[in-house]
Amino acid sequence: MSFSDFRQDRHLFKRQTLGKSTLFGTLPPDDLEHLASISKLFAVQKQTLLFSKGDVGERLYLVVKGLIRITTISVDGRESILNLVGPGKIFGEIAVLDGGLRTADAIAVEDSELLSIERKDLMLFLHQSPHCCIRMLAACASRMRWISSLLEDTHFLDLPARLAKRLLLLARSFGQPVANGIRIDIRLSQQDLANHLNVSRESINKLINNWEQQGLVQTGRGKIFIVDRERLEQCIIDEH
Repeated sequence: MSFSDFRQDRHLFKRQTLGKSTLFGTLPPDDLEHLASISKLFAVQKQTLLFSKGDVGERLYLVVKGLIRITTISVDGRESILNLVGPGKIFGEIAVLDGGLRTADAIAVEDSELLSIERKDLMLFLHQSPHCCIRMLAACASRMRWISSLLEDTHFLDLPARLAKRLLLLARSFGQPVANGIRIDIRLSQQDLANHLNVSRESINKLINNWEQQGLVQTGRGKIFIVDRERLEQCIIDEH
């Protein structure tokens, strides 16, 4: 259900959305009420650029519906996908918290619905809510762990292990059980996977075709199906 279904009580919908989110879900009711009062709901179309690297961080975002790609572009035009943010998750918190500039671009992968909180309102609220401060610190720590893991994988894992790990992570966030395994329920082209791992599309194509022949994965209609989860996990274990 989207916020368009709650036009008679947008405040109620905002409070419910915040209460179901990863970051704010454990906050006391009074804190959720206040956050709902200072937040804004809006819709964006597919391919909307929400912010660019180097922009001033003016607001924090929460995905209500849809999918947001966090990405950077190299000087020679190559894209590196840092993260995909789905419903219930936040993005844009780094620049909002430290008052610095955006470290990446944020683009809507599909038509999406978002909730935003202005930096000035959020900072004032954080001064009043120790509980929310702790949650924000935990979110930053989680982001640092994610970045550390990306760097470690790039330096120490070969491509099969890196791709297996990324597919399993995507399955954890966006997976749906189906008859033949787990369907990663977002559209993922081979170029998208290459951009996730900073490798060529050809190398991803070769590896995916090999795994399909071995029965580890299946592809179709822009989706990837994990058929043999244990063997994908073994690709990572064998590399350690």
